Amino acid sequence: MNRTVLVAVHTGRGAAIDSARLVINRLVDAGINVKVLDAEAGEIGCGGAEAVPADAGAAKDAEVMIVLGGDGSLLRAAELARPAGTPLLGVNLGHVGFLAEAEVADLAAAVDSVVAGRYDVEERMTIDVLARQNGRVLADTWALNEVTVEKQERMLEVVAEIDGRPLSRWGCDGVICATPTGSTAYAFSAGGPVVWPEVEALLMVPISAHALFAKPLVVSPRSTLAVEILPDTPGGVLWCDGRRRFELPSGTRIEVRRGAEPVRLARLHGVESTGAPFTDRLVAKFELPVQGWRGRVRP
Repeated sequence: MNRTVLVAVHTGRGAAIDSARLVINRLVDAGINVKVLDAEAGEIGCGGAEAVPADAGAAKDAEVMIVLGGDGSLLRAAELARPAGTPLLGVNLGHVGFLAEAEVADLAAAVDSVVAGRYDVEERMTIDVLARQNGRVLADTWALNEVTVEKQERMLEVVAEIDGRPLSRWGCDGVICATPTGSTAYAFSAGGPVVWPEVEALLMVPISAHALFAKPLVVSPRSTLAVEILPDTPGGVLWCDGRRRFELPSGTRIEVRRGAEPVRLARLHGVESTGAPFTDRLVAKFELPVQGWRGRVRP
């Protein structure tokens, strides 16, 4: 049975190019077919890989997609991997790297785990978003981390809605609607809670709201969140995972619900990965003080 792995790399980092060559050579030596994105193939300069267009078919036949970079690189790769259901394996070359499964120091061991098939696959919730003004669709897209409705110049005036019922009116810099995966990203910076990835929920987090009731909300994954930009007030902009941008004129209604398709992440066996358990990842990434912990008392 022929096996194929797609490799994506943040080519703006010199160390990433060297890492990509190591990954490709190791996979090819193991008899695995390797694909790279055509926009990155020239900089990688590795003759053992096939260059493919960076479109919805890039990951179609791939067993896994190895991504070398930071969380931004993982979010970019998710746009290619999600339609094919291909799991993503992130190797962190950035700063925080919450989505990554391994650090660059463990790169060779991570590749060997892929070669040996020593990995599991977990699914992460996504969110679908639809923005309309007077029946005209302005955006119909999705996100893994979050969608944000943000001001452009002046403060936004919005009404938030949960499951078809109005919740509150806010004058604010914006509103974040996030998944548990995105709870440690923009939503965290705006004061939202950390939600463990296996918890199924949707988050709504106001940004700098001028209101008495403007707390982060955690609701059912079956709920529909909506934000209406009030007429005769300044418009805003919609961002999806900080990558896709849409103009939002005043009077726009933005609806967010659980995504129809998840993003799949590969979790390795036997490697000091950043993926498990999540508590350890929080401690490592935020350098949380745990001195004095003794753990469960053994009988």
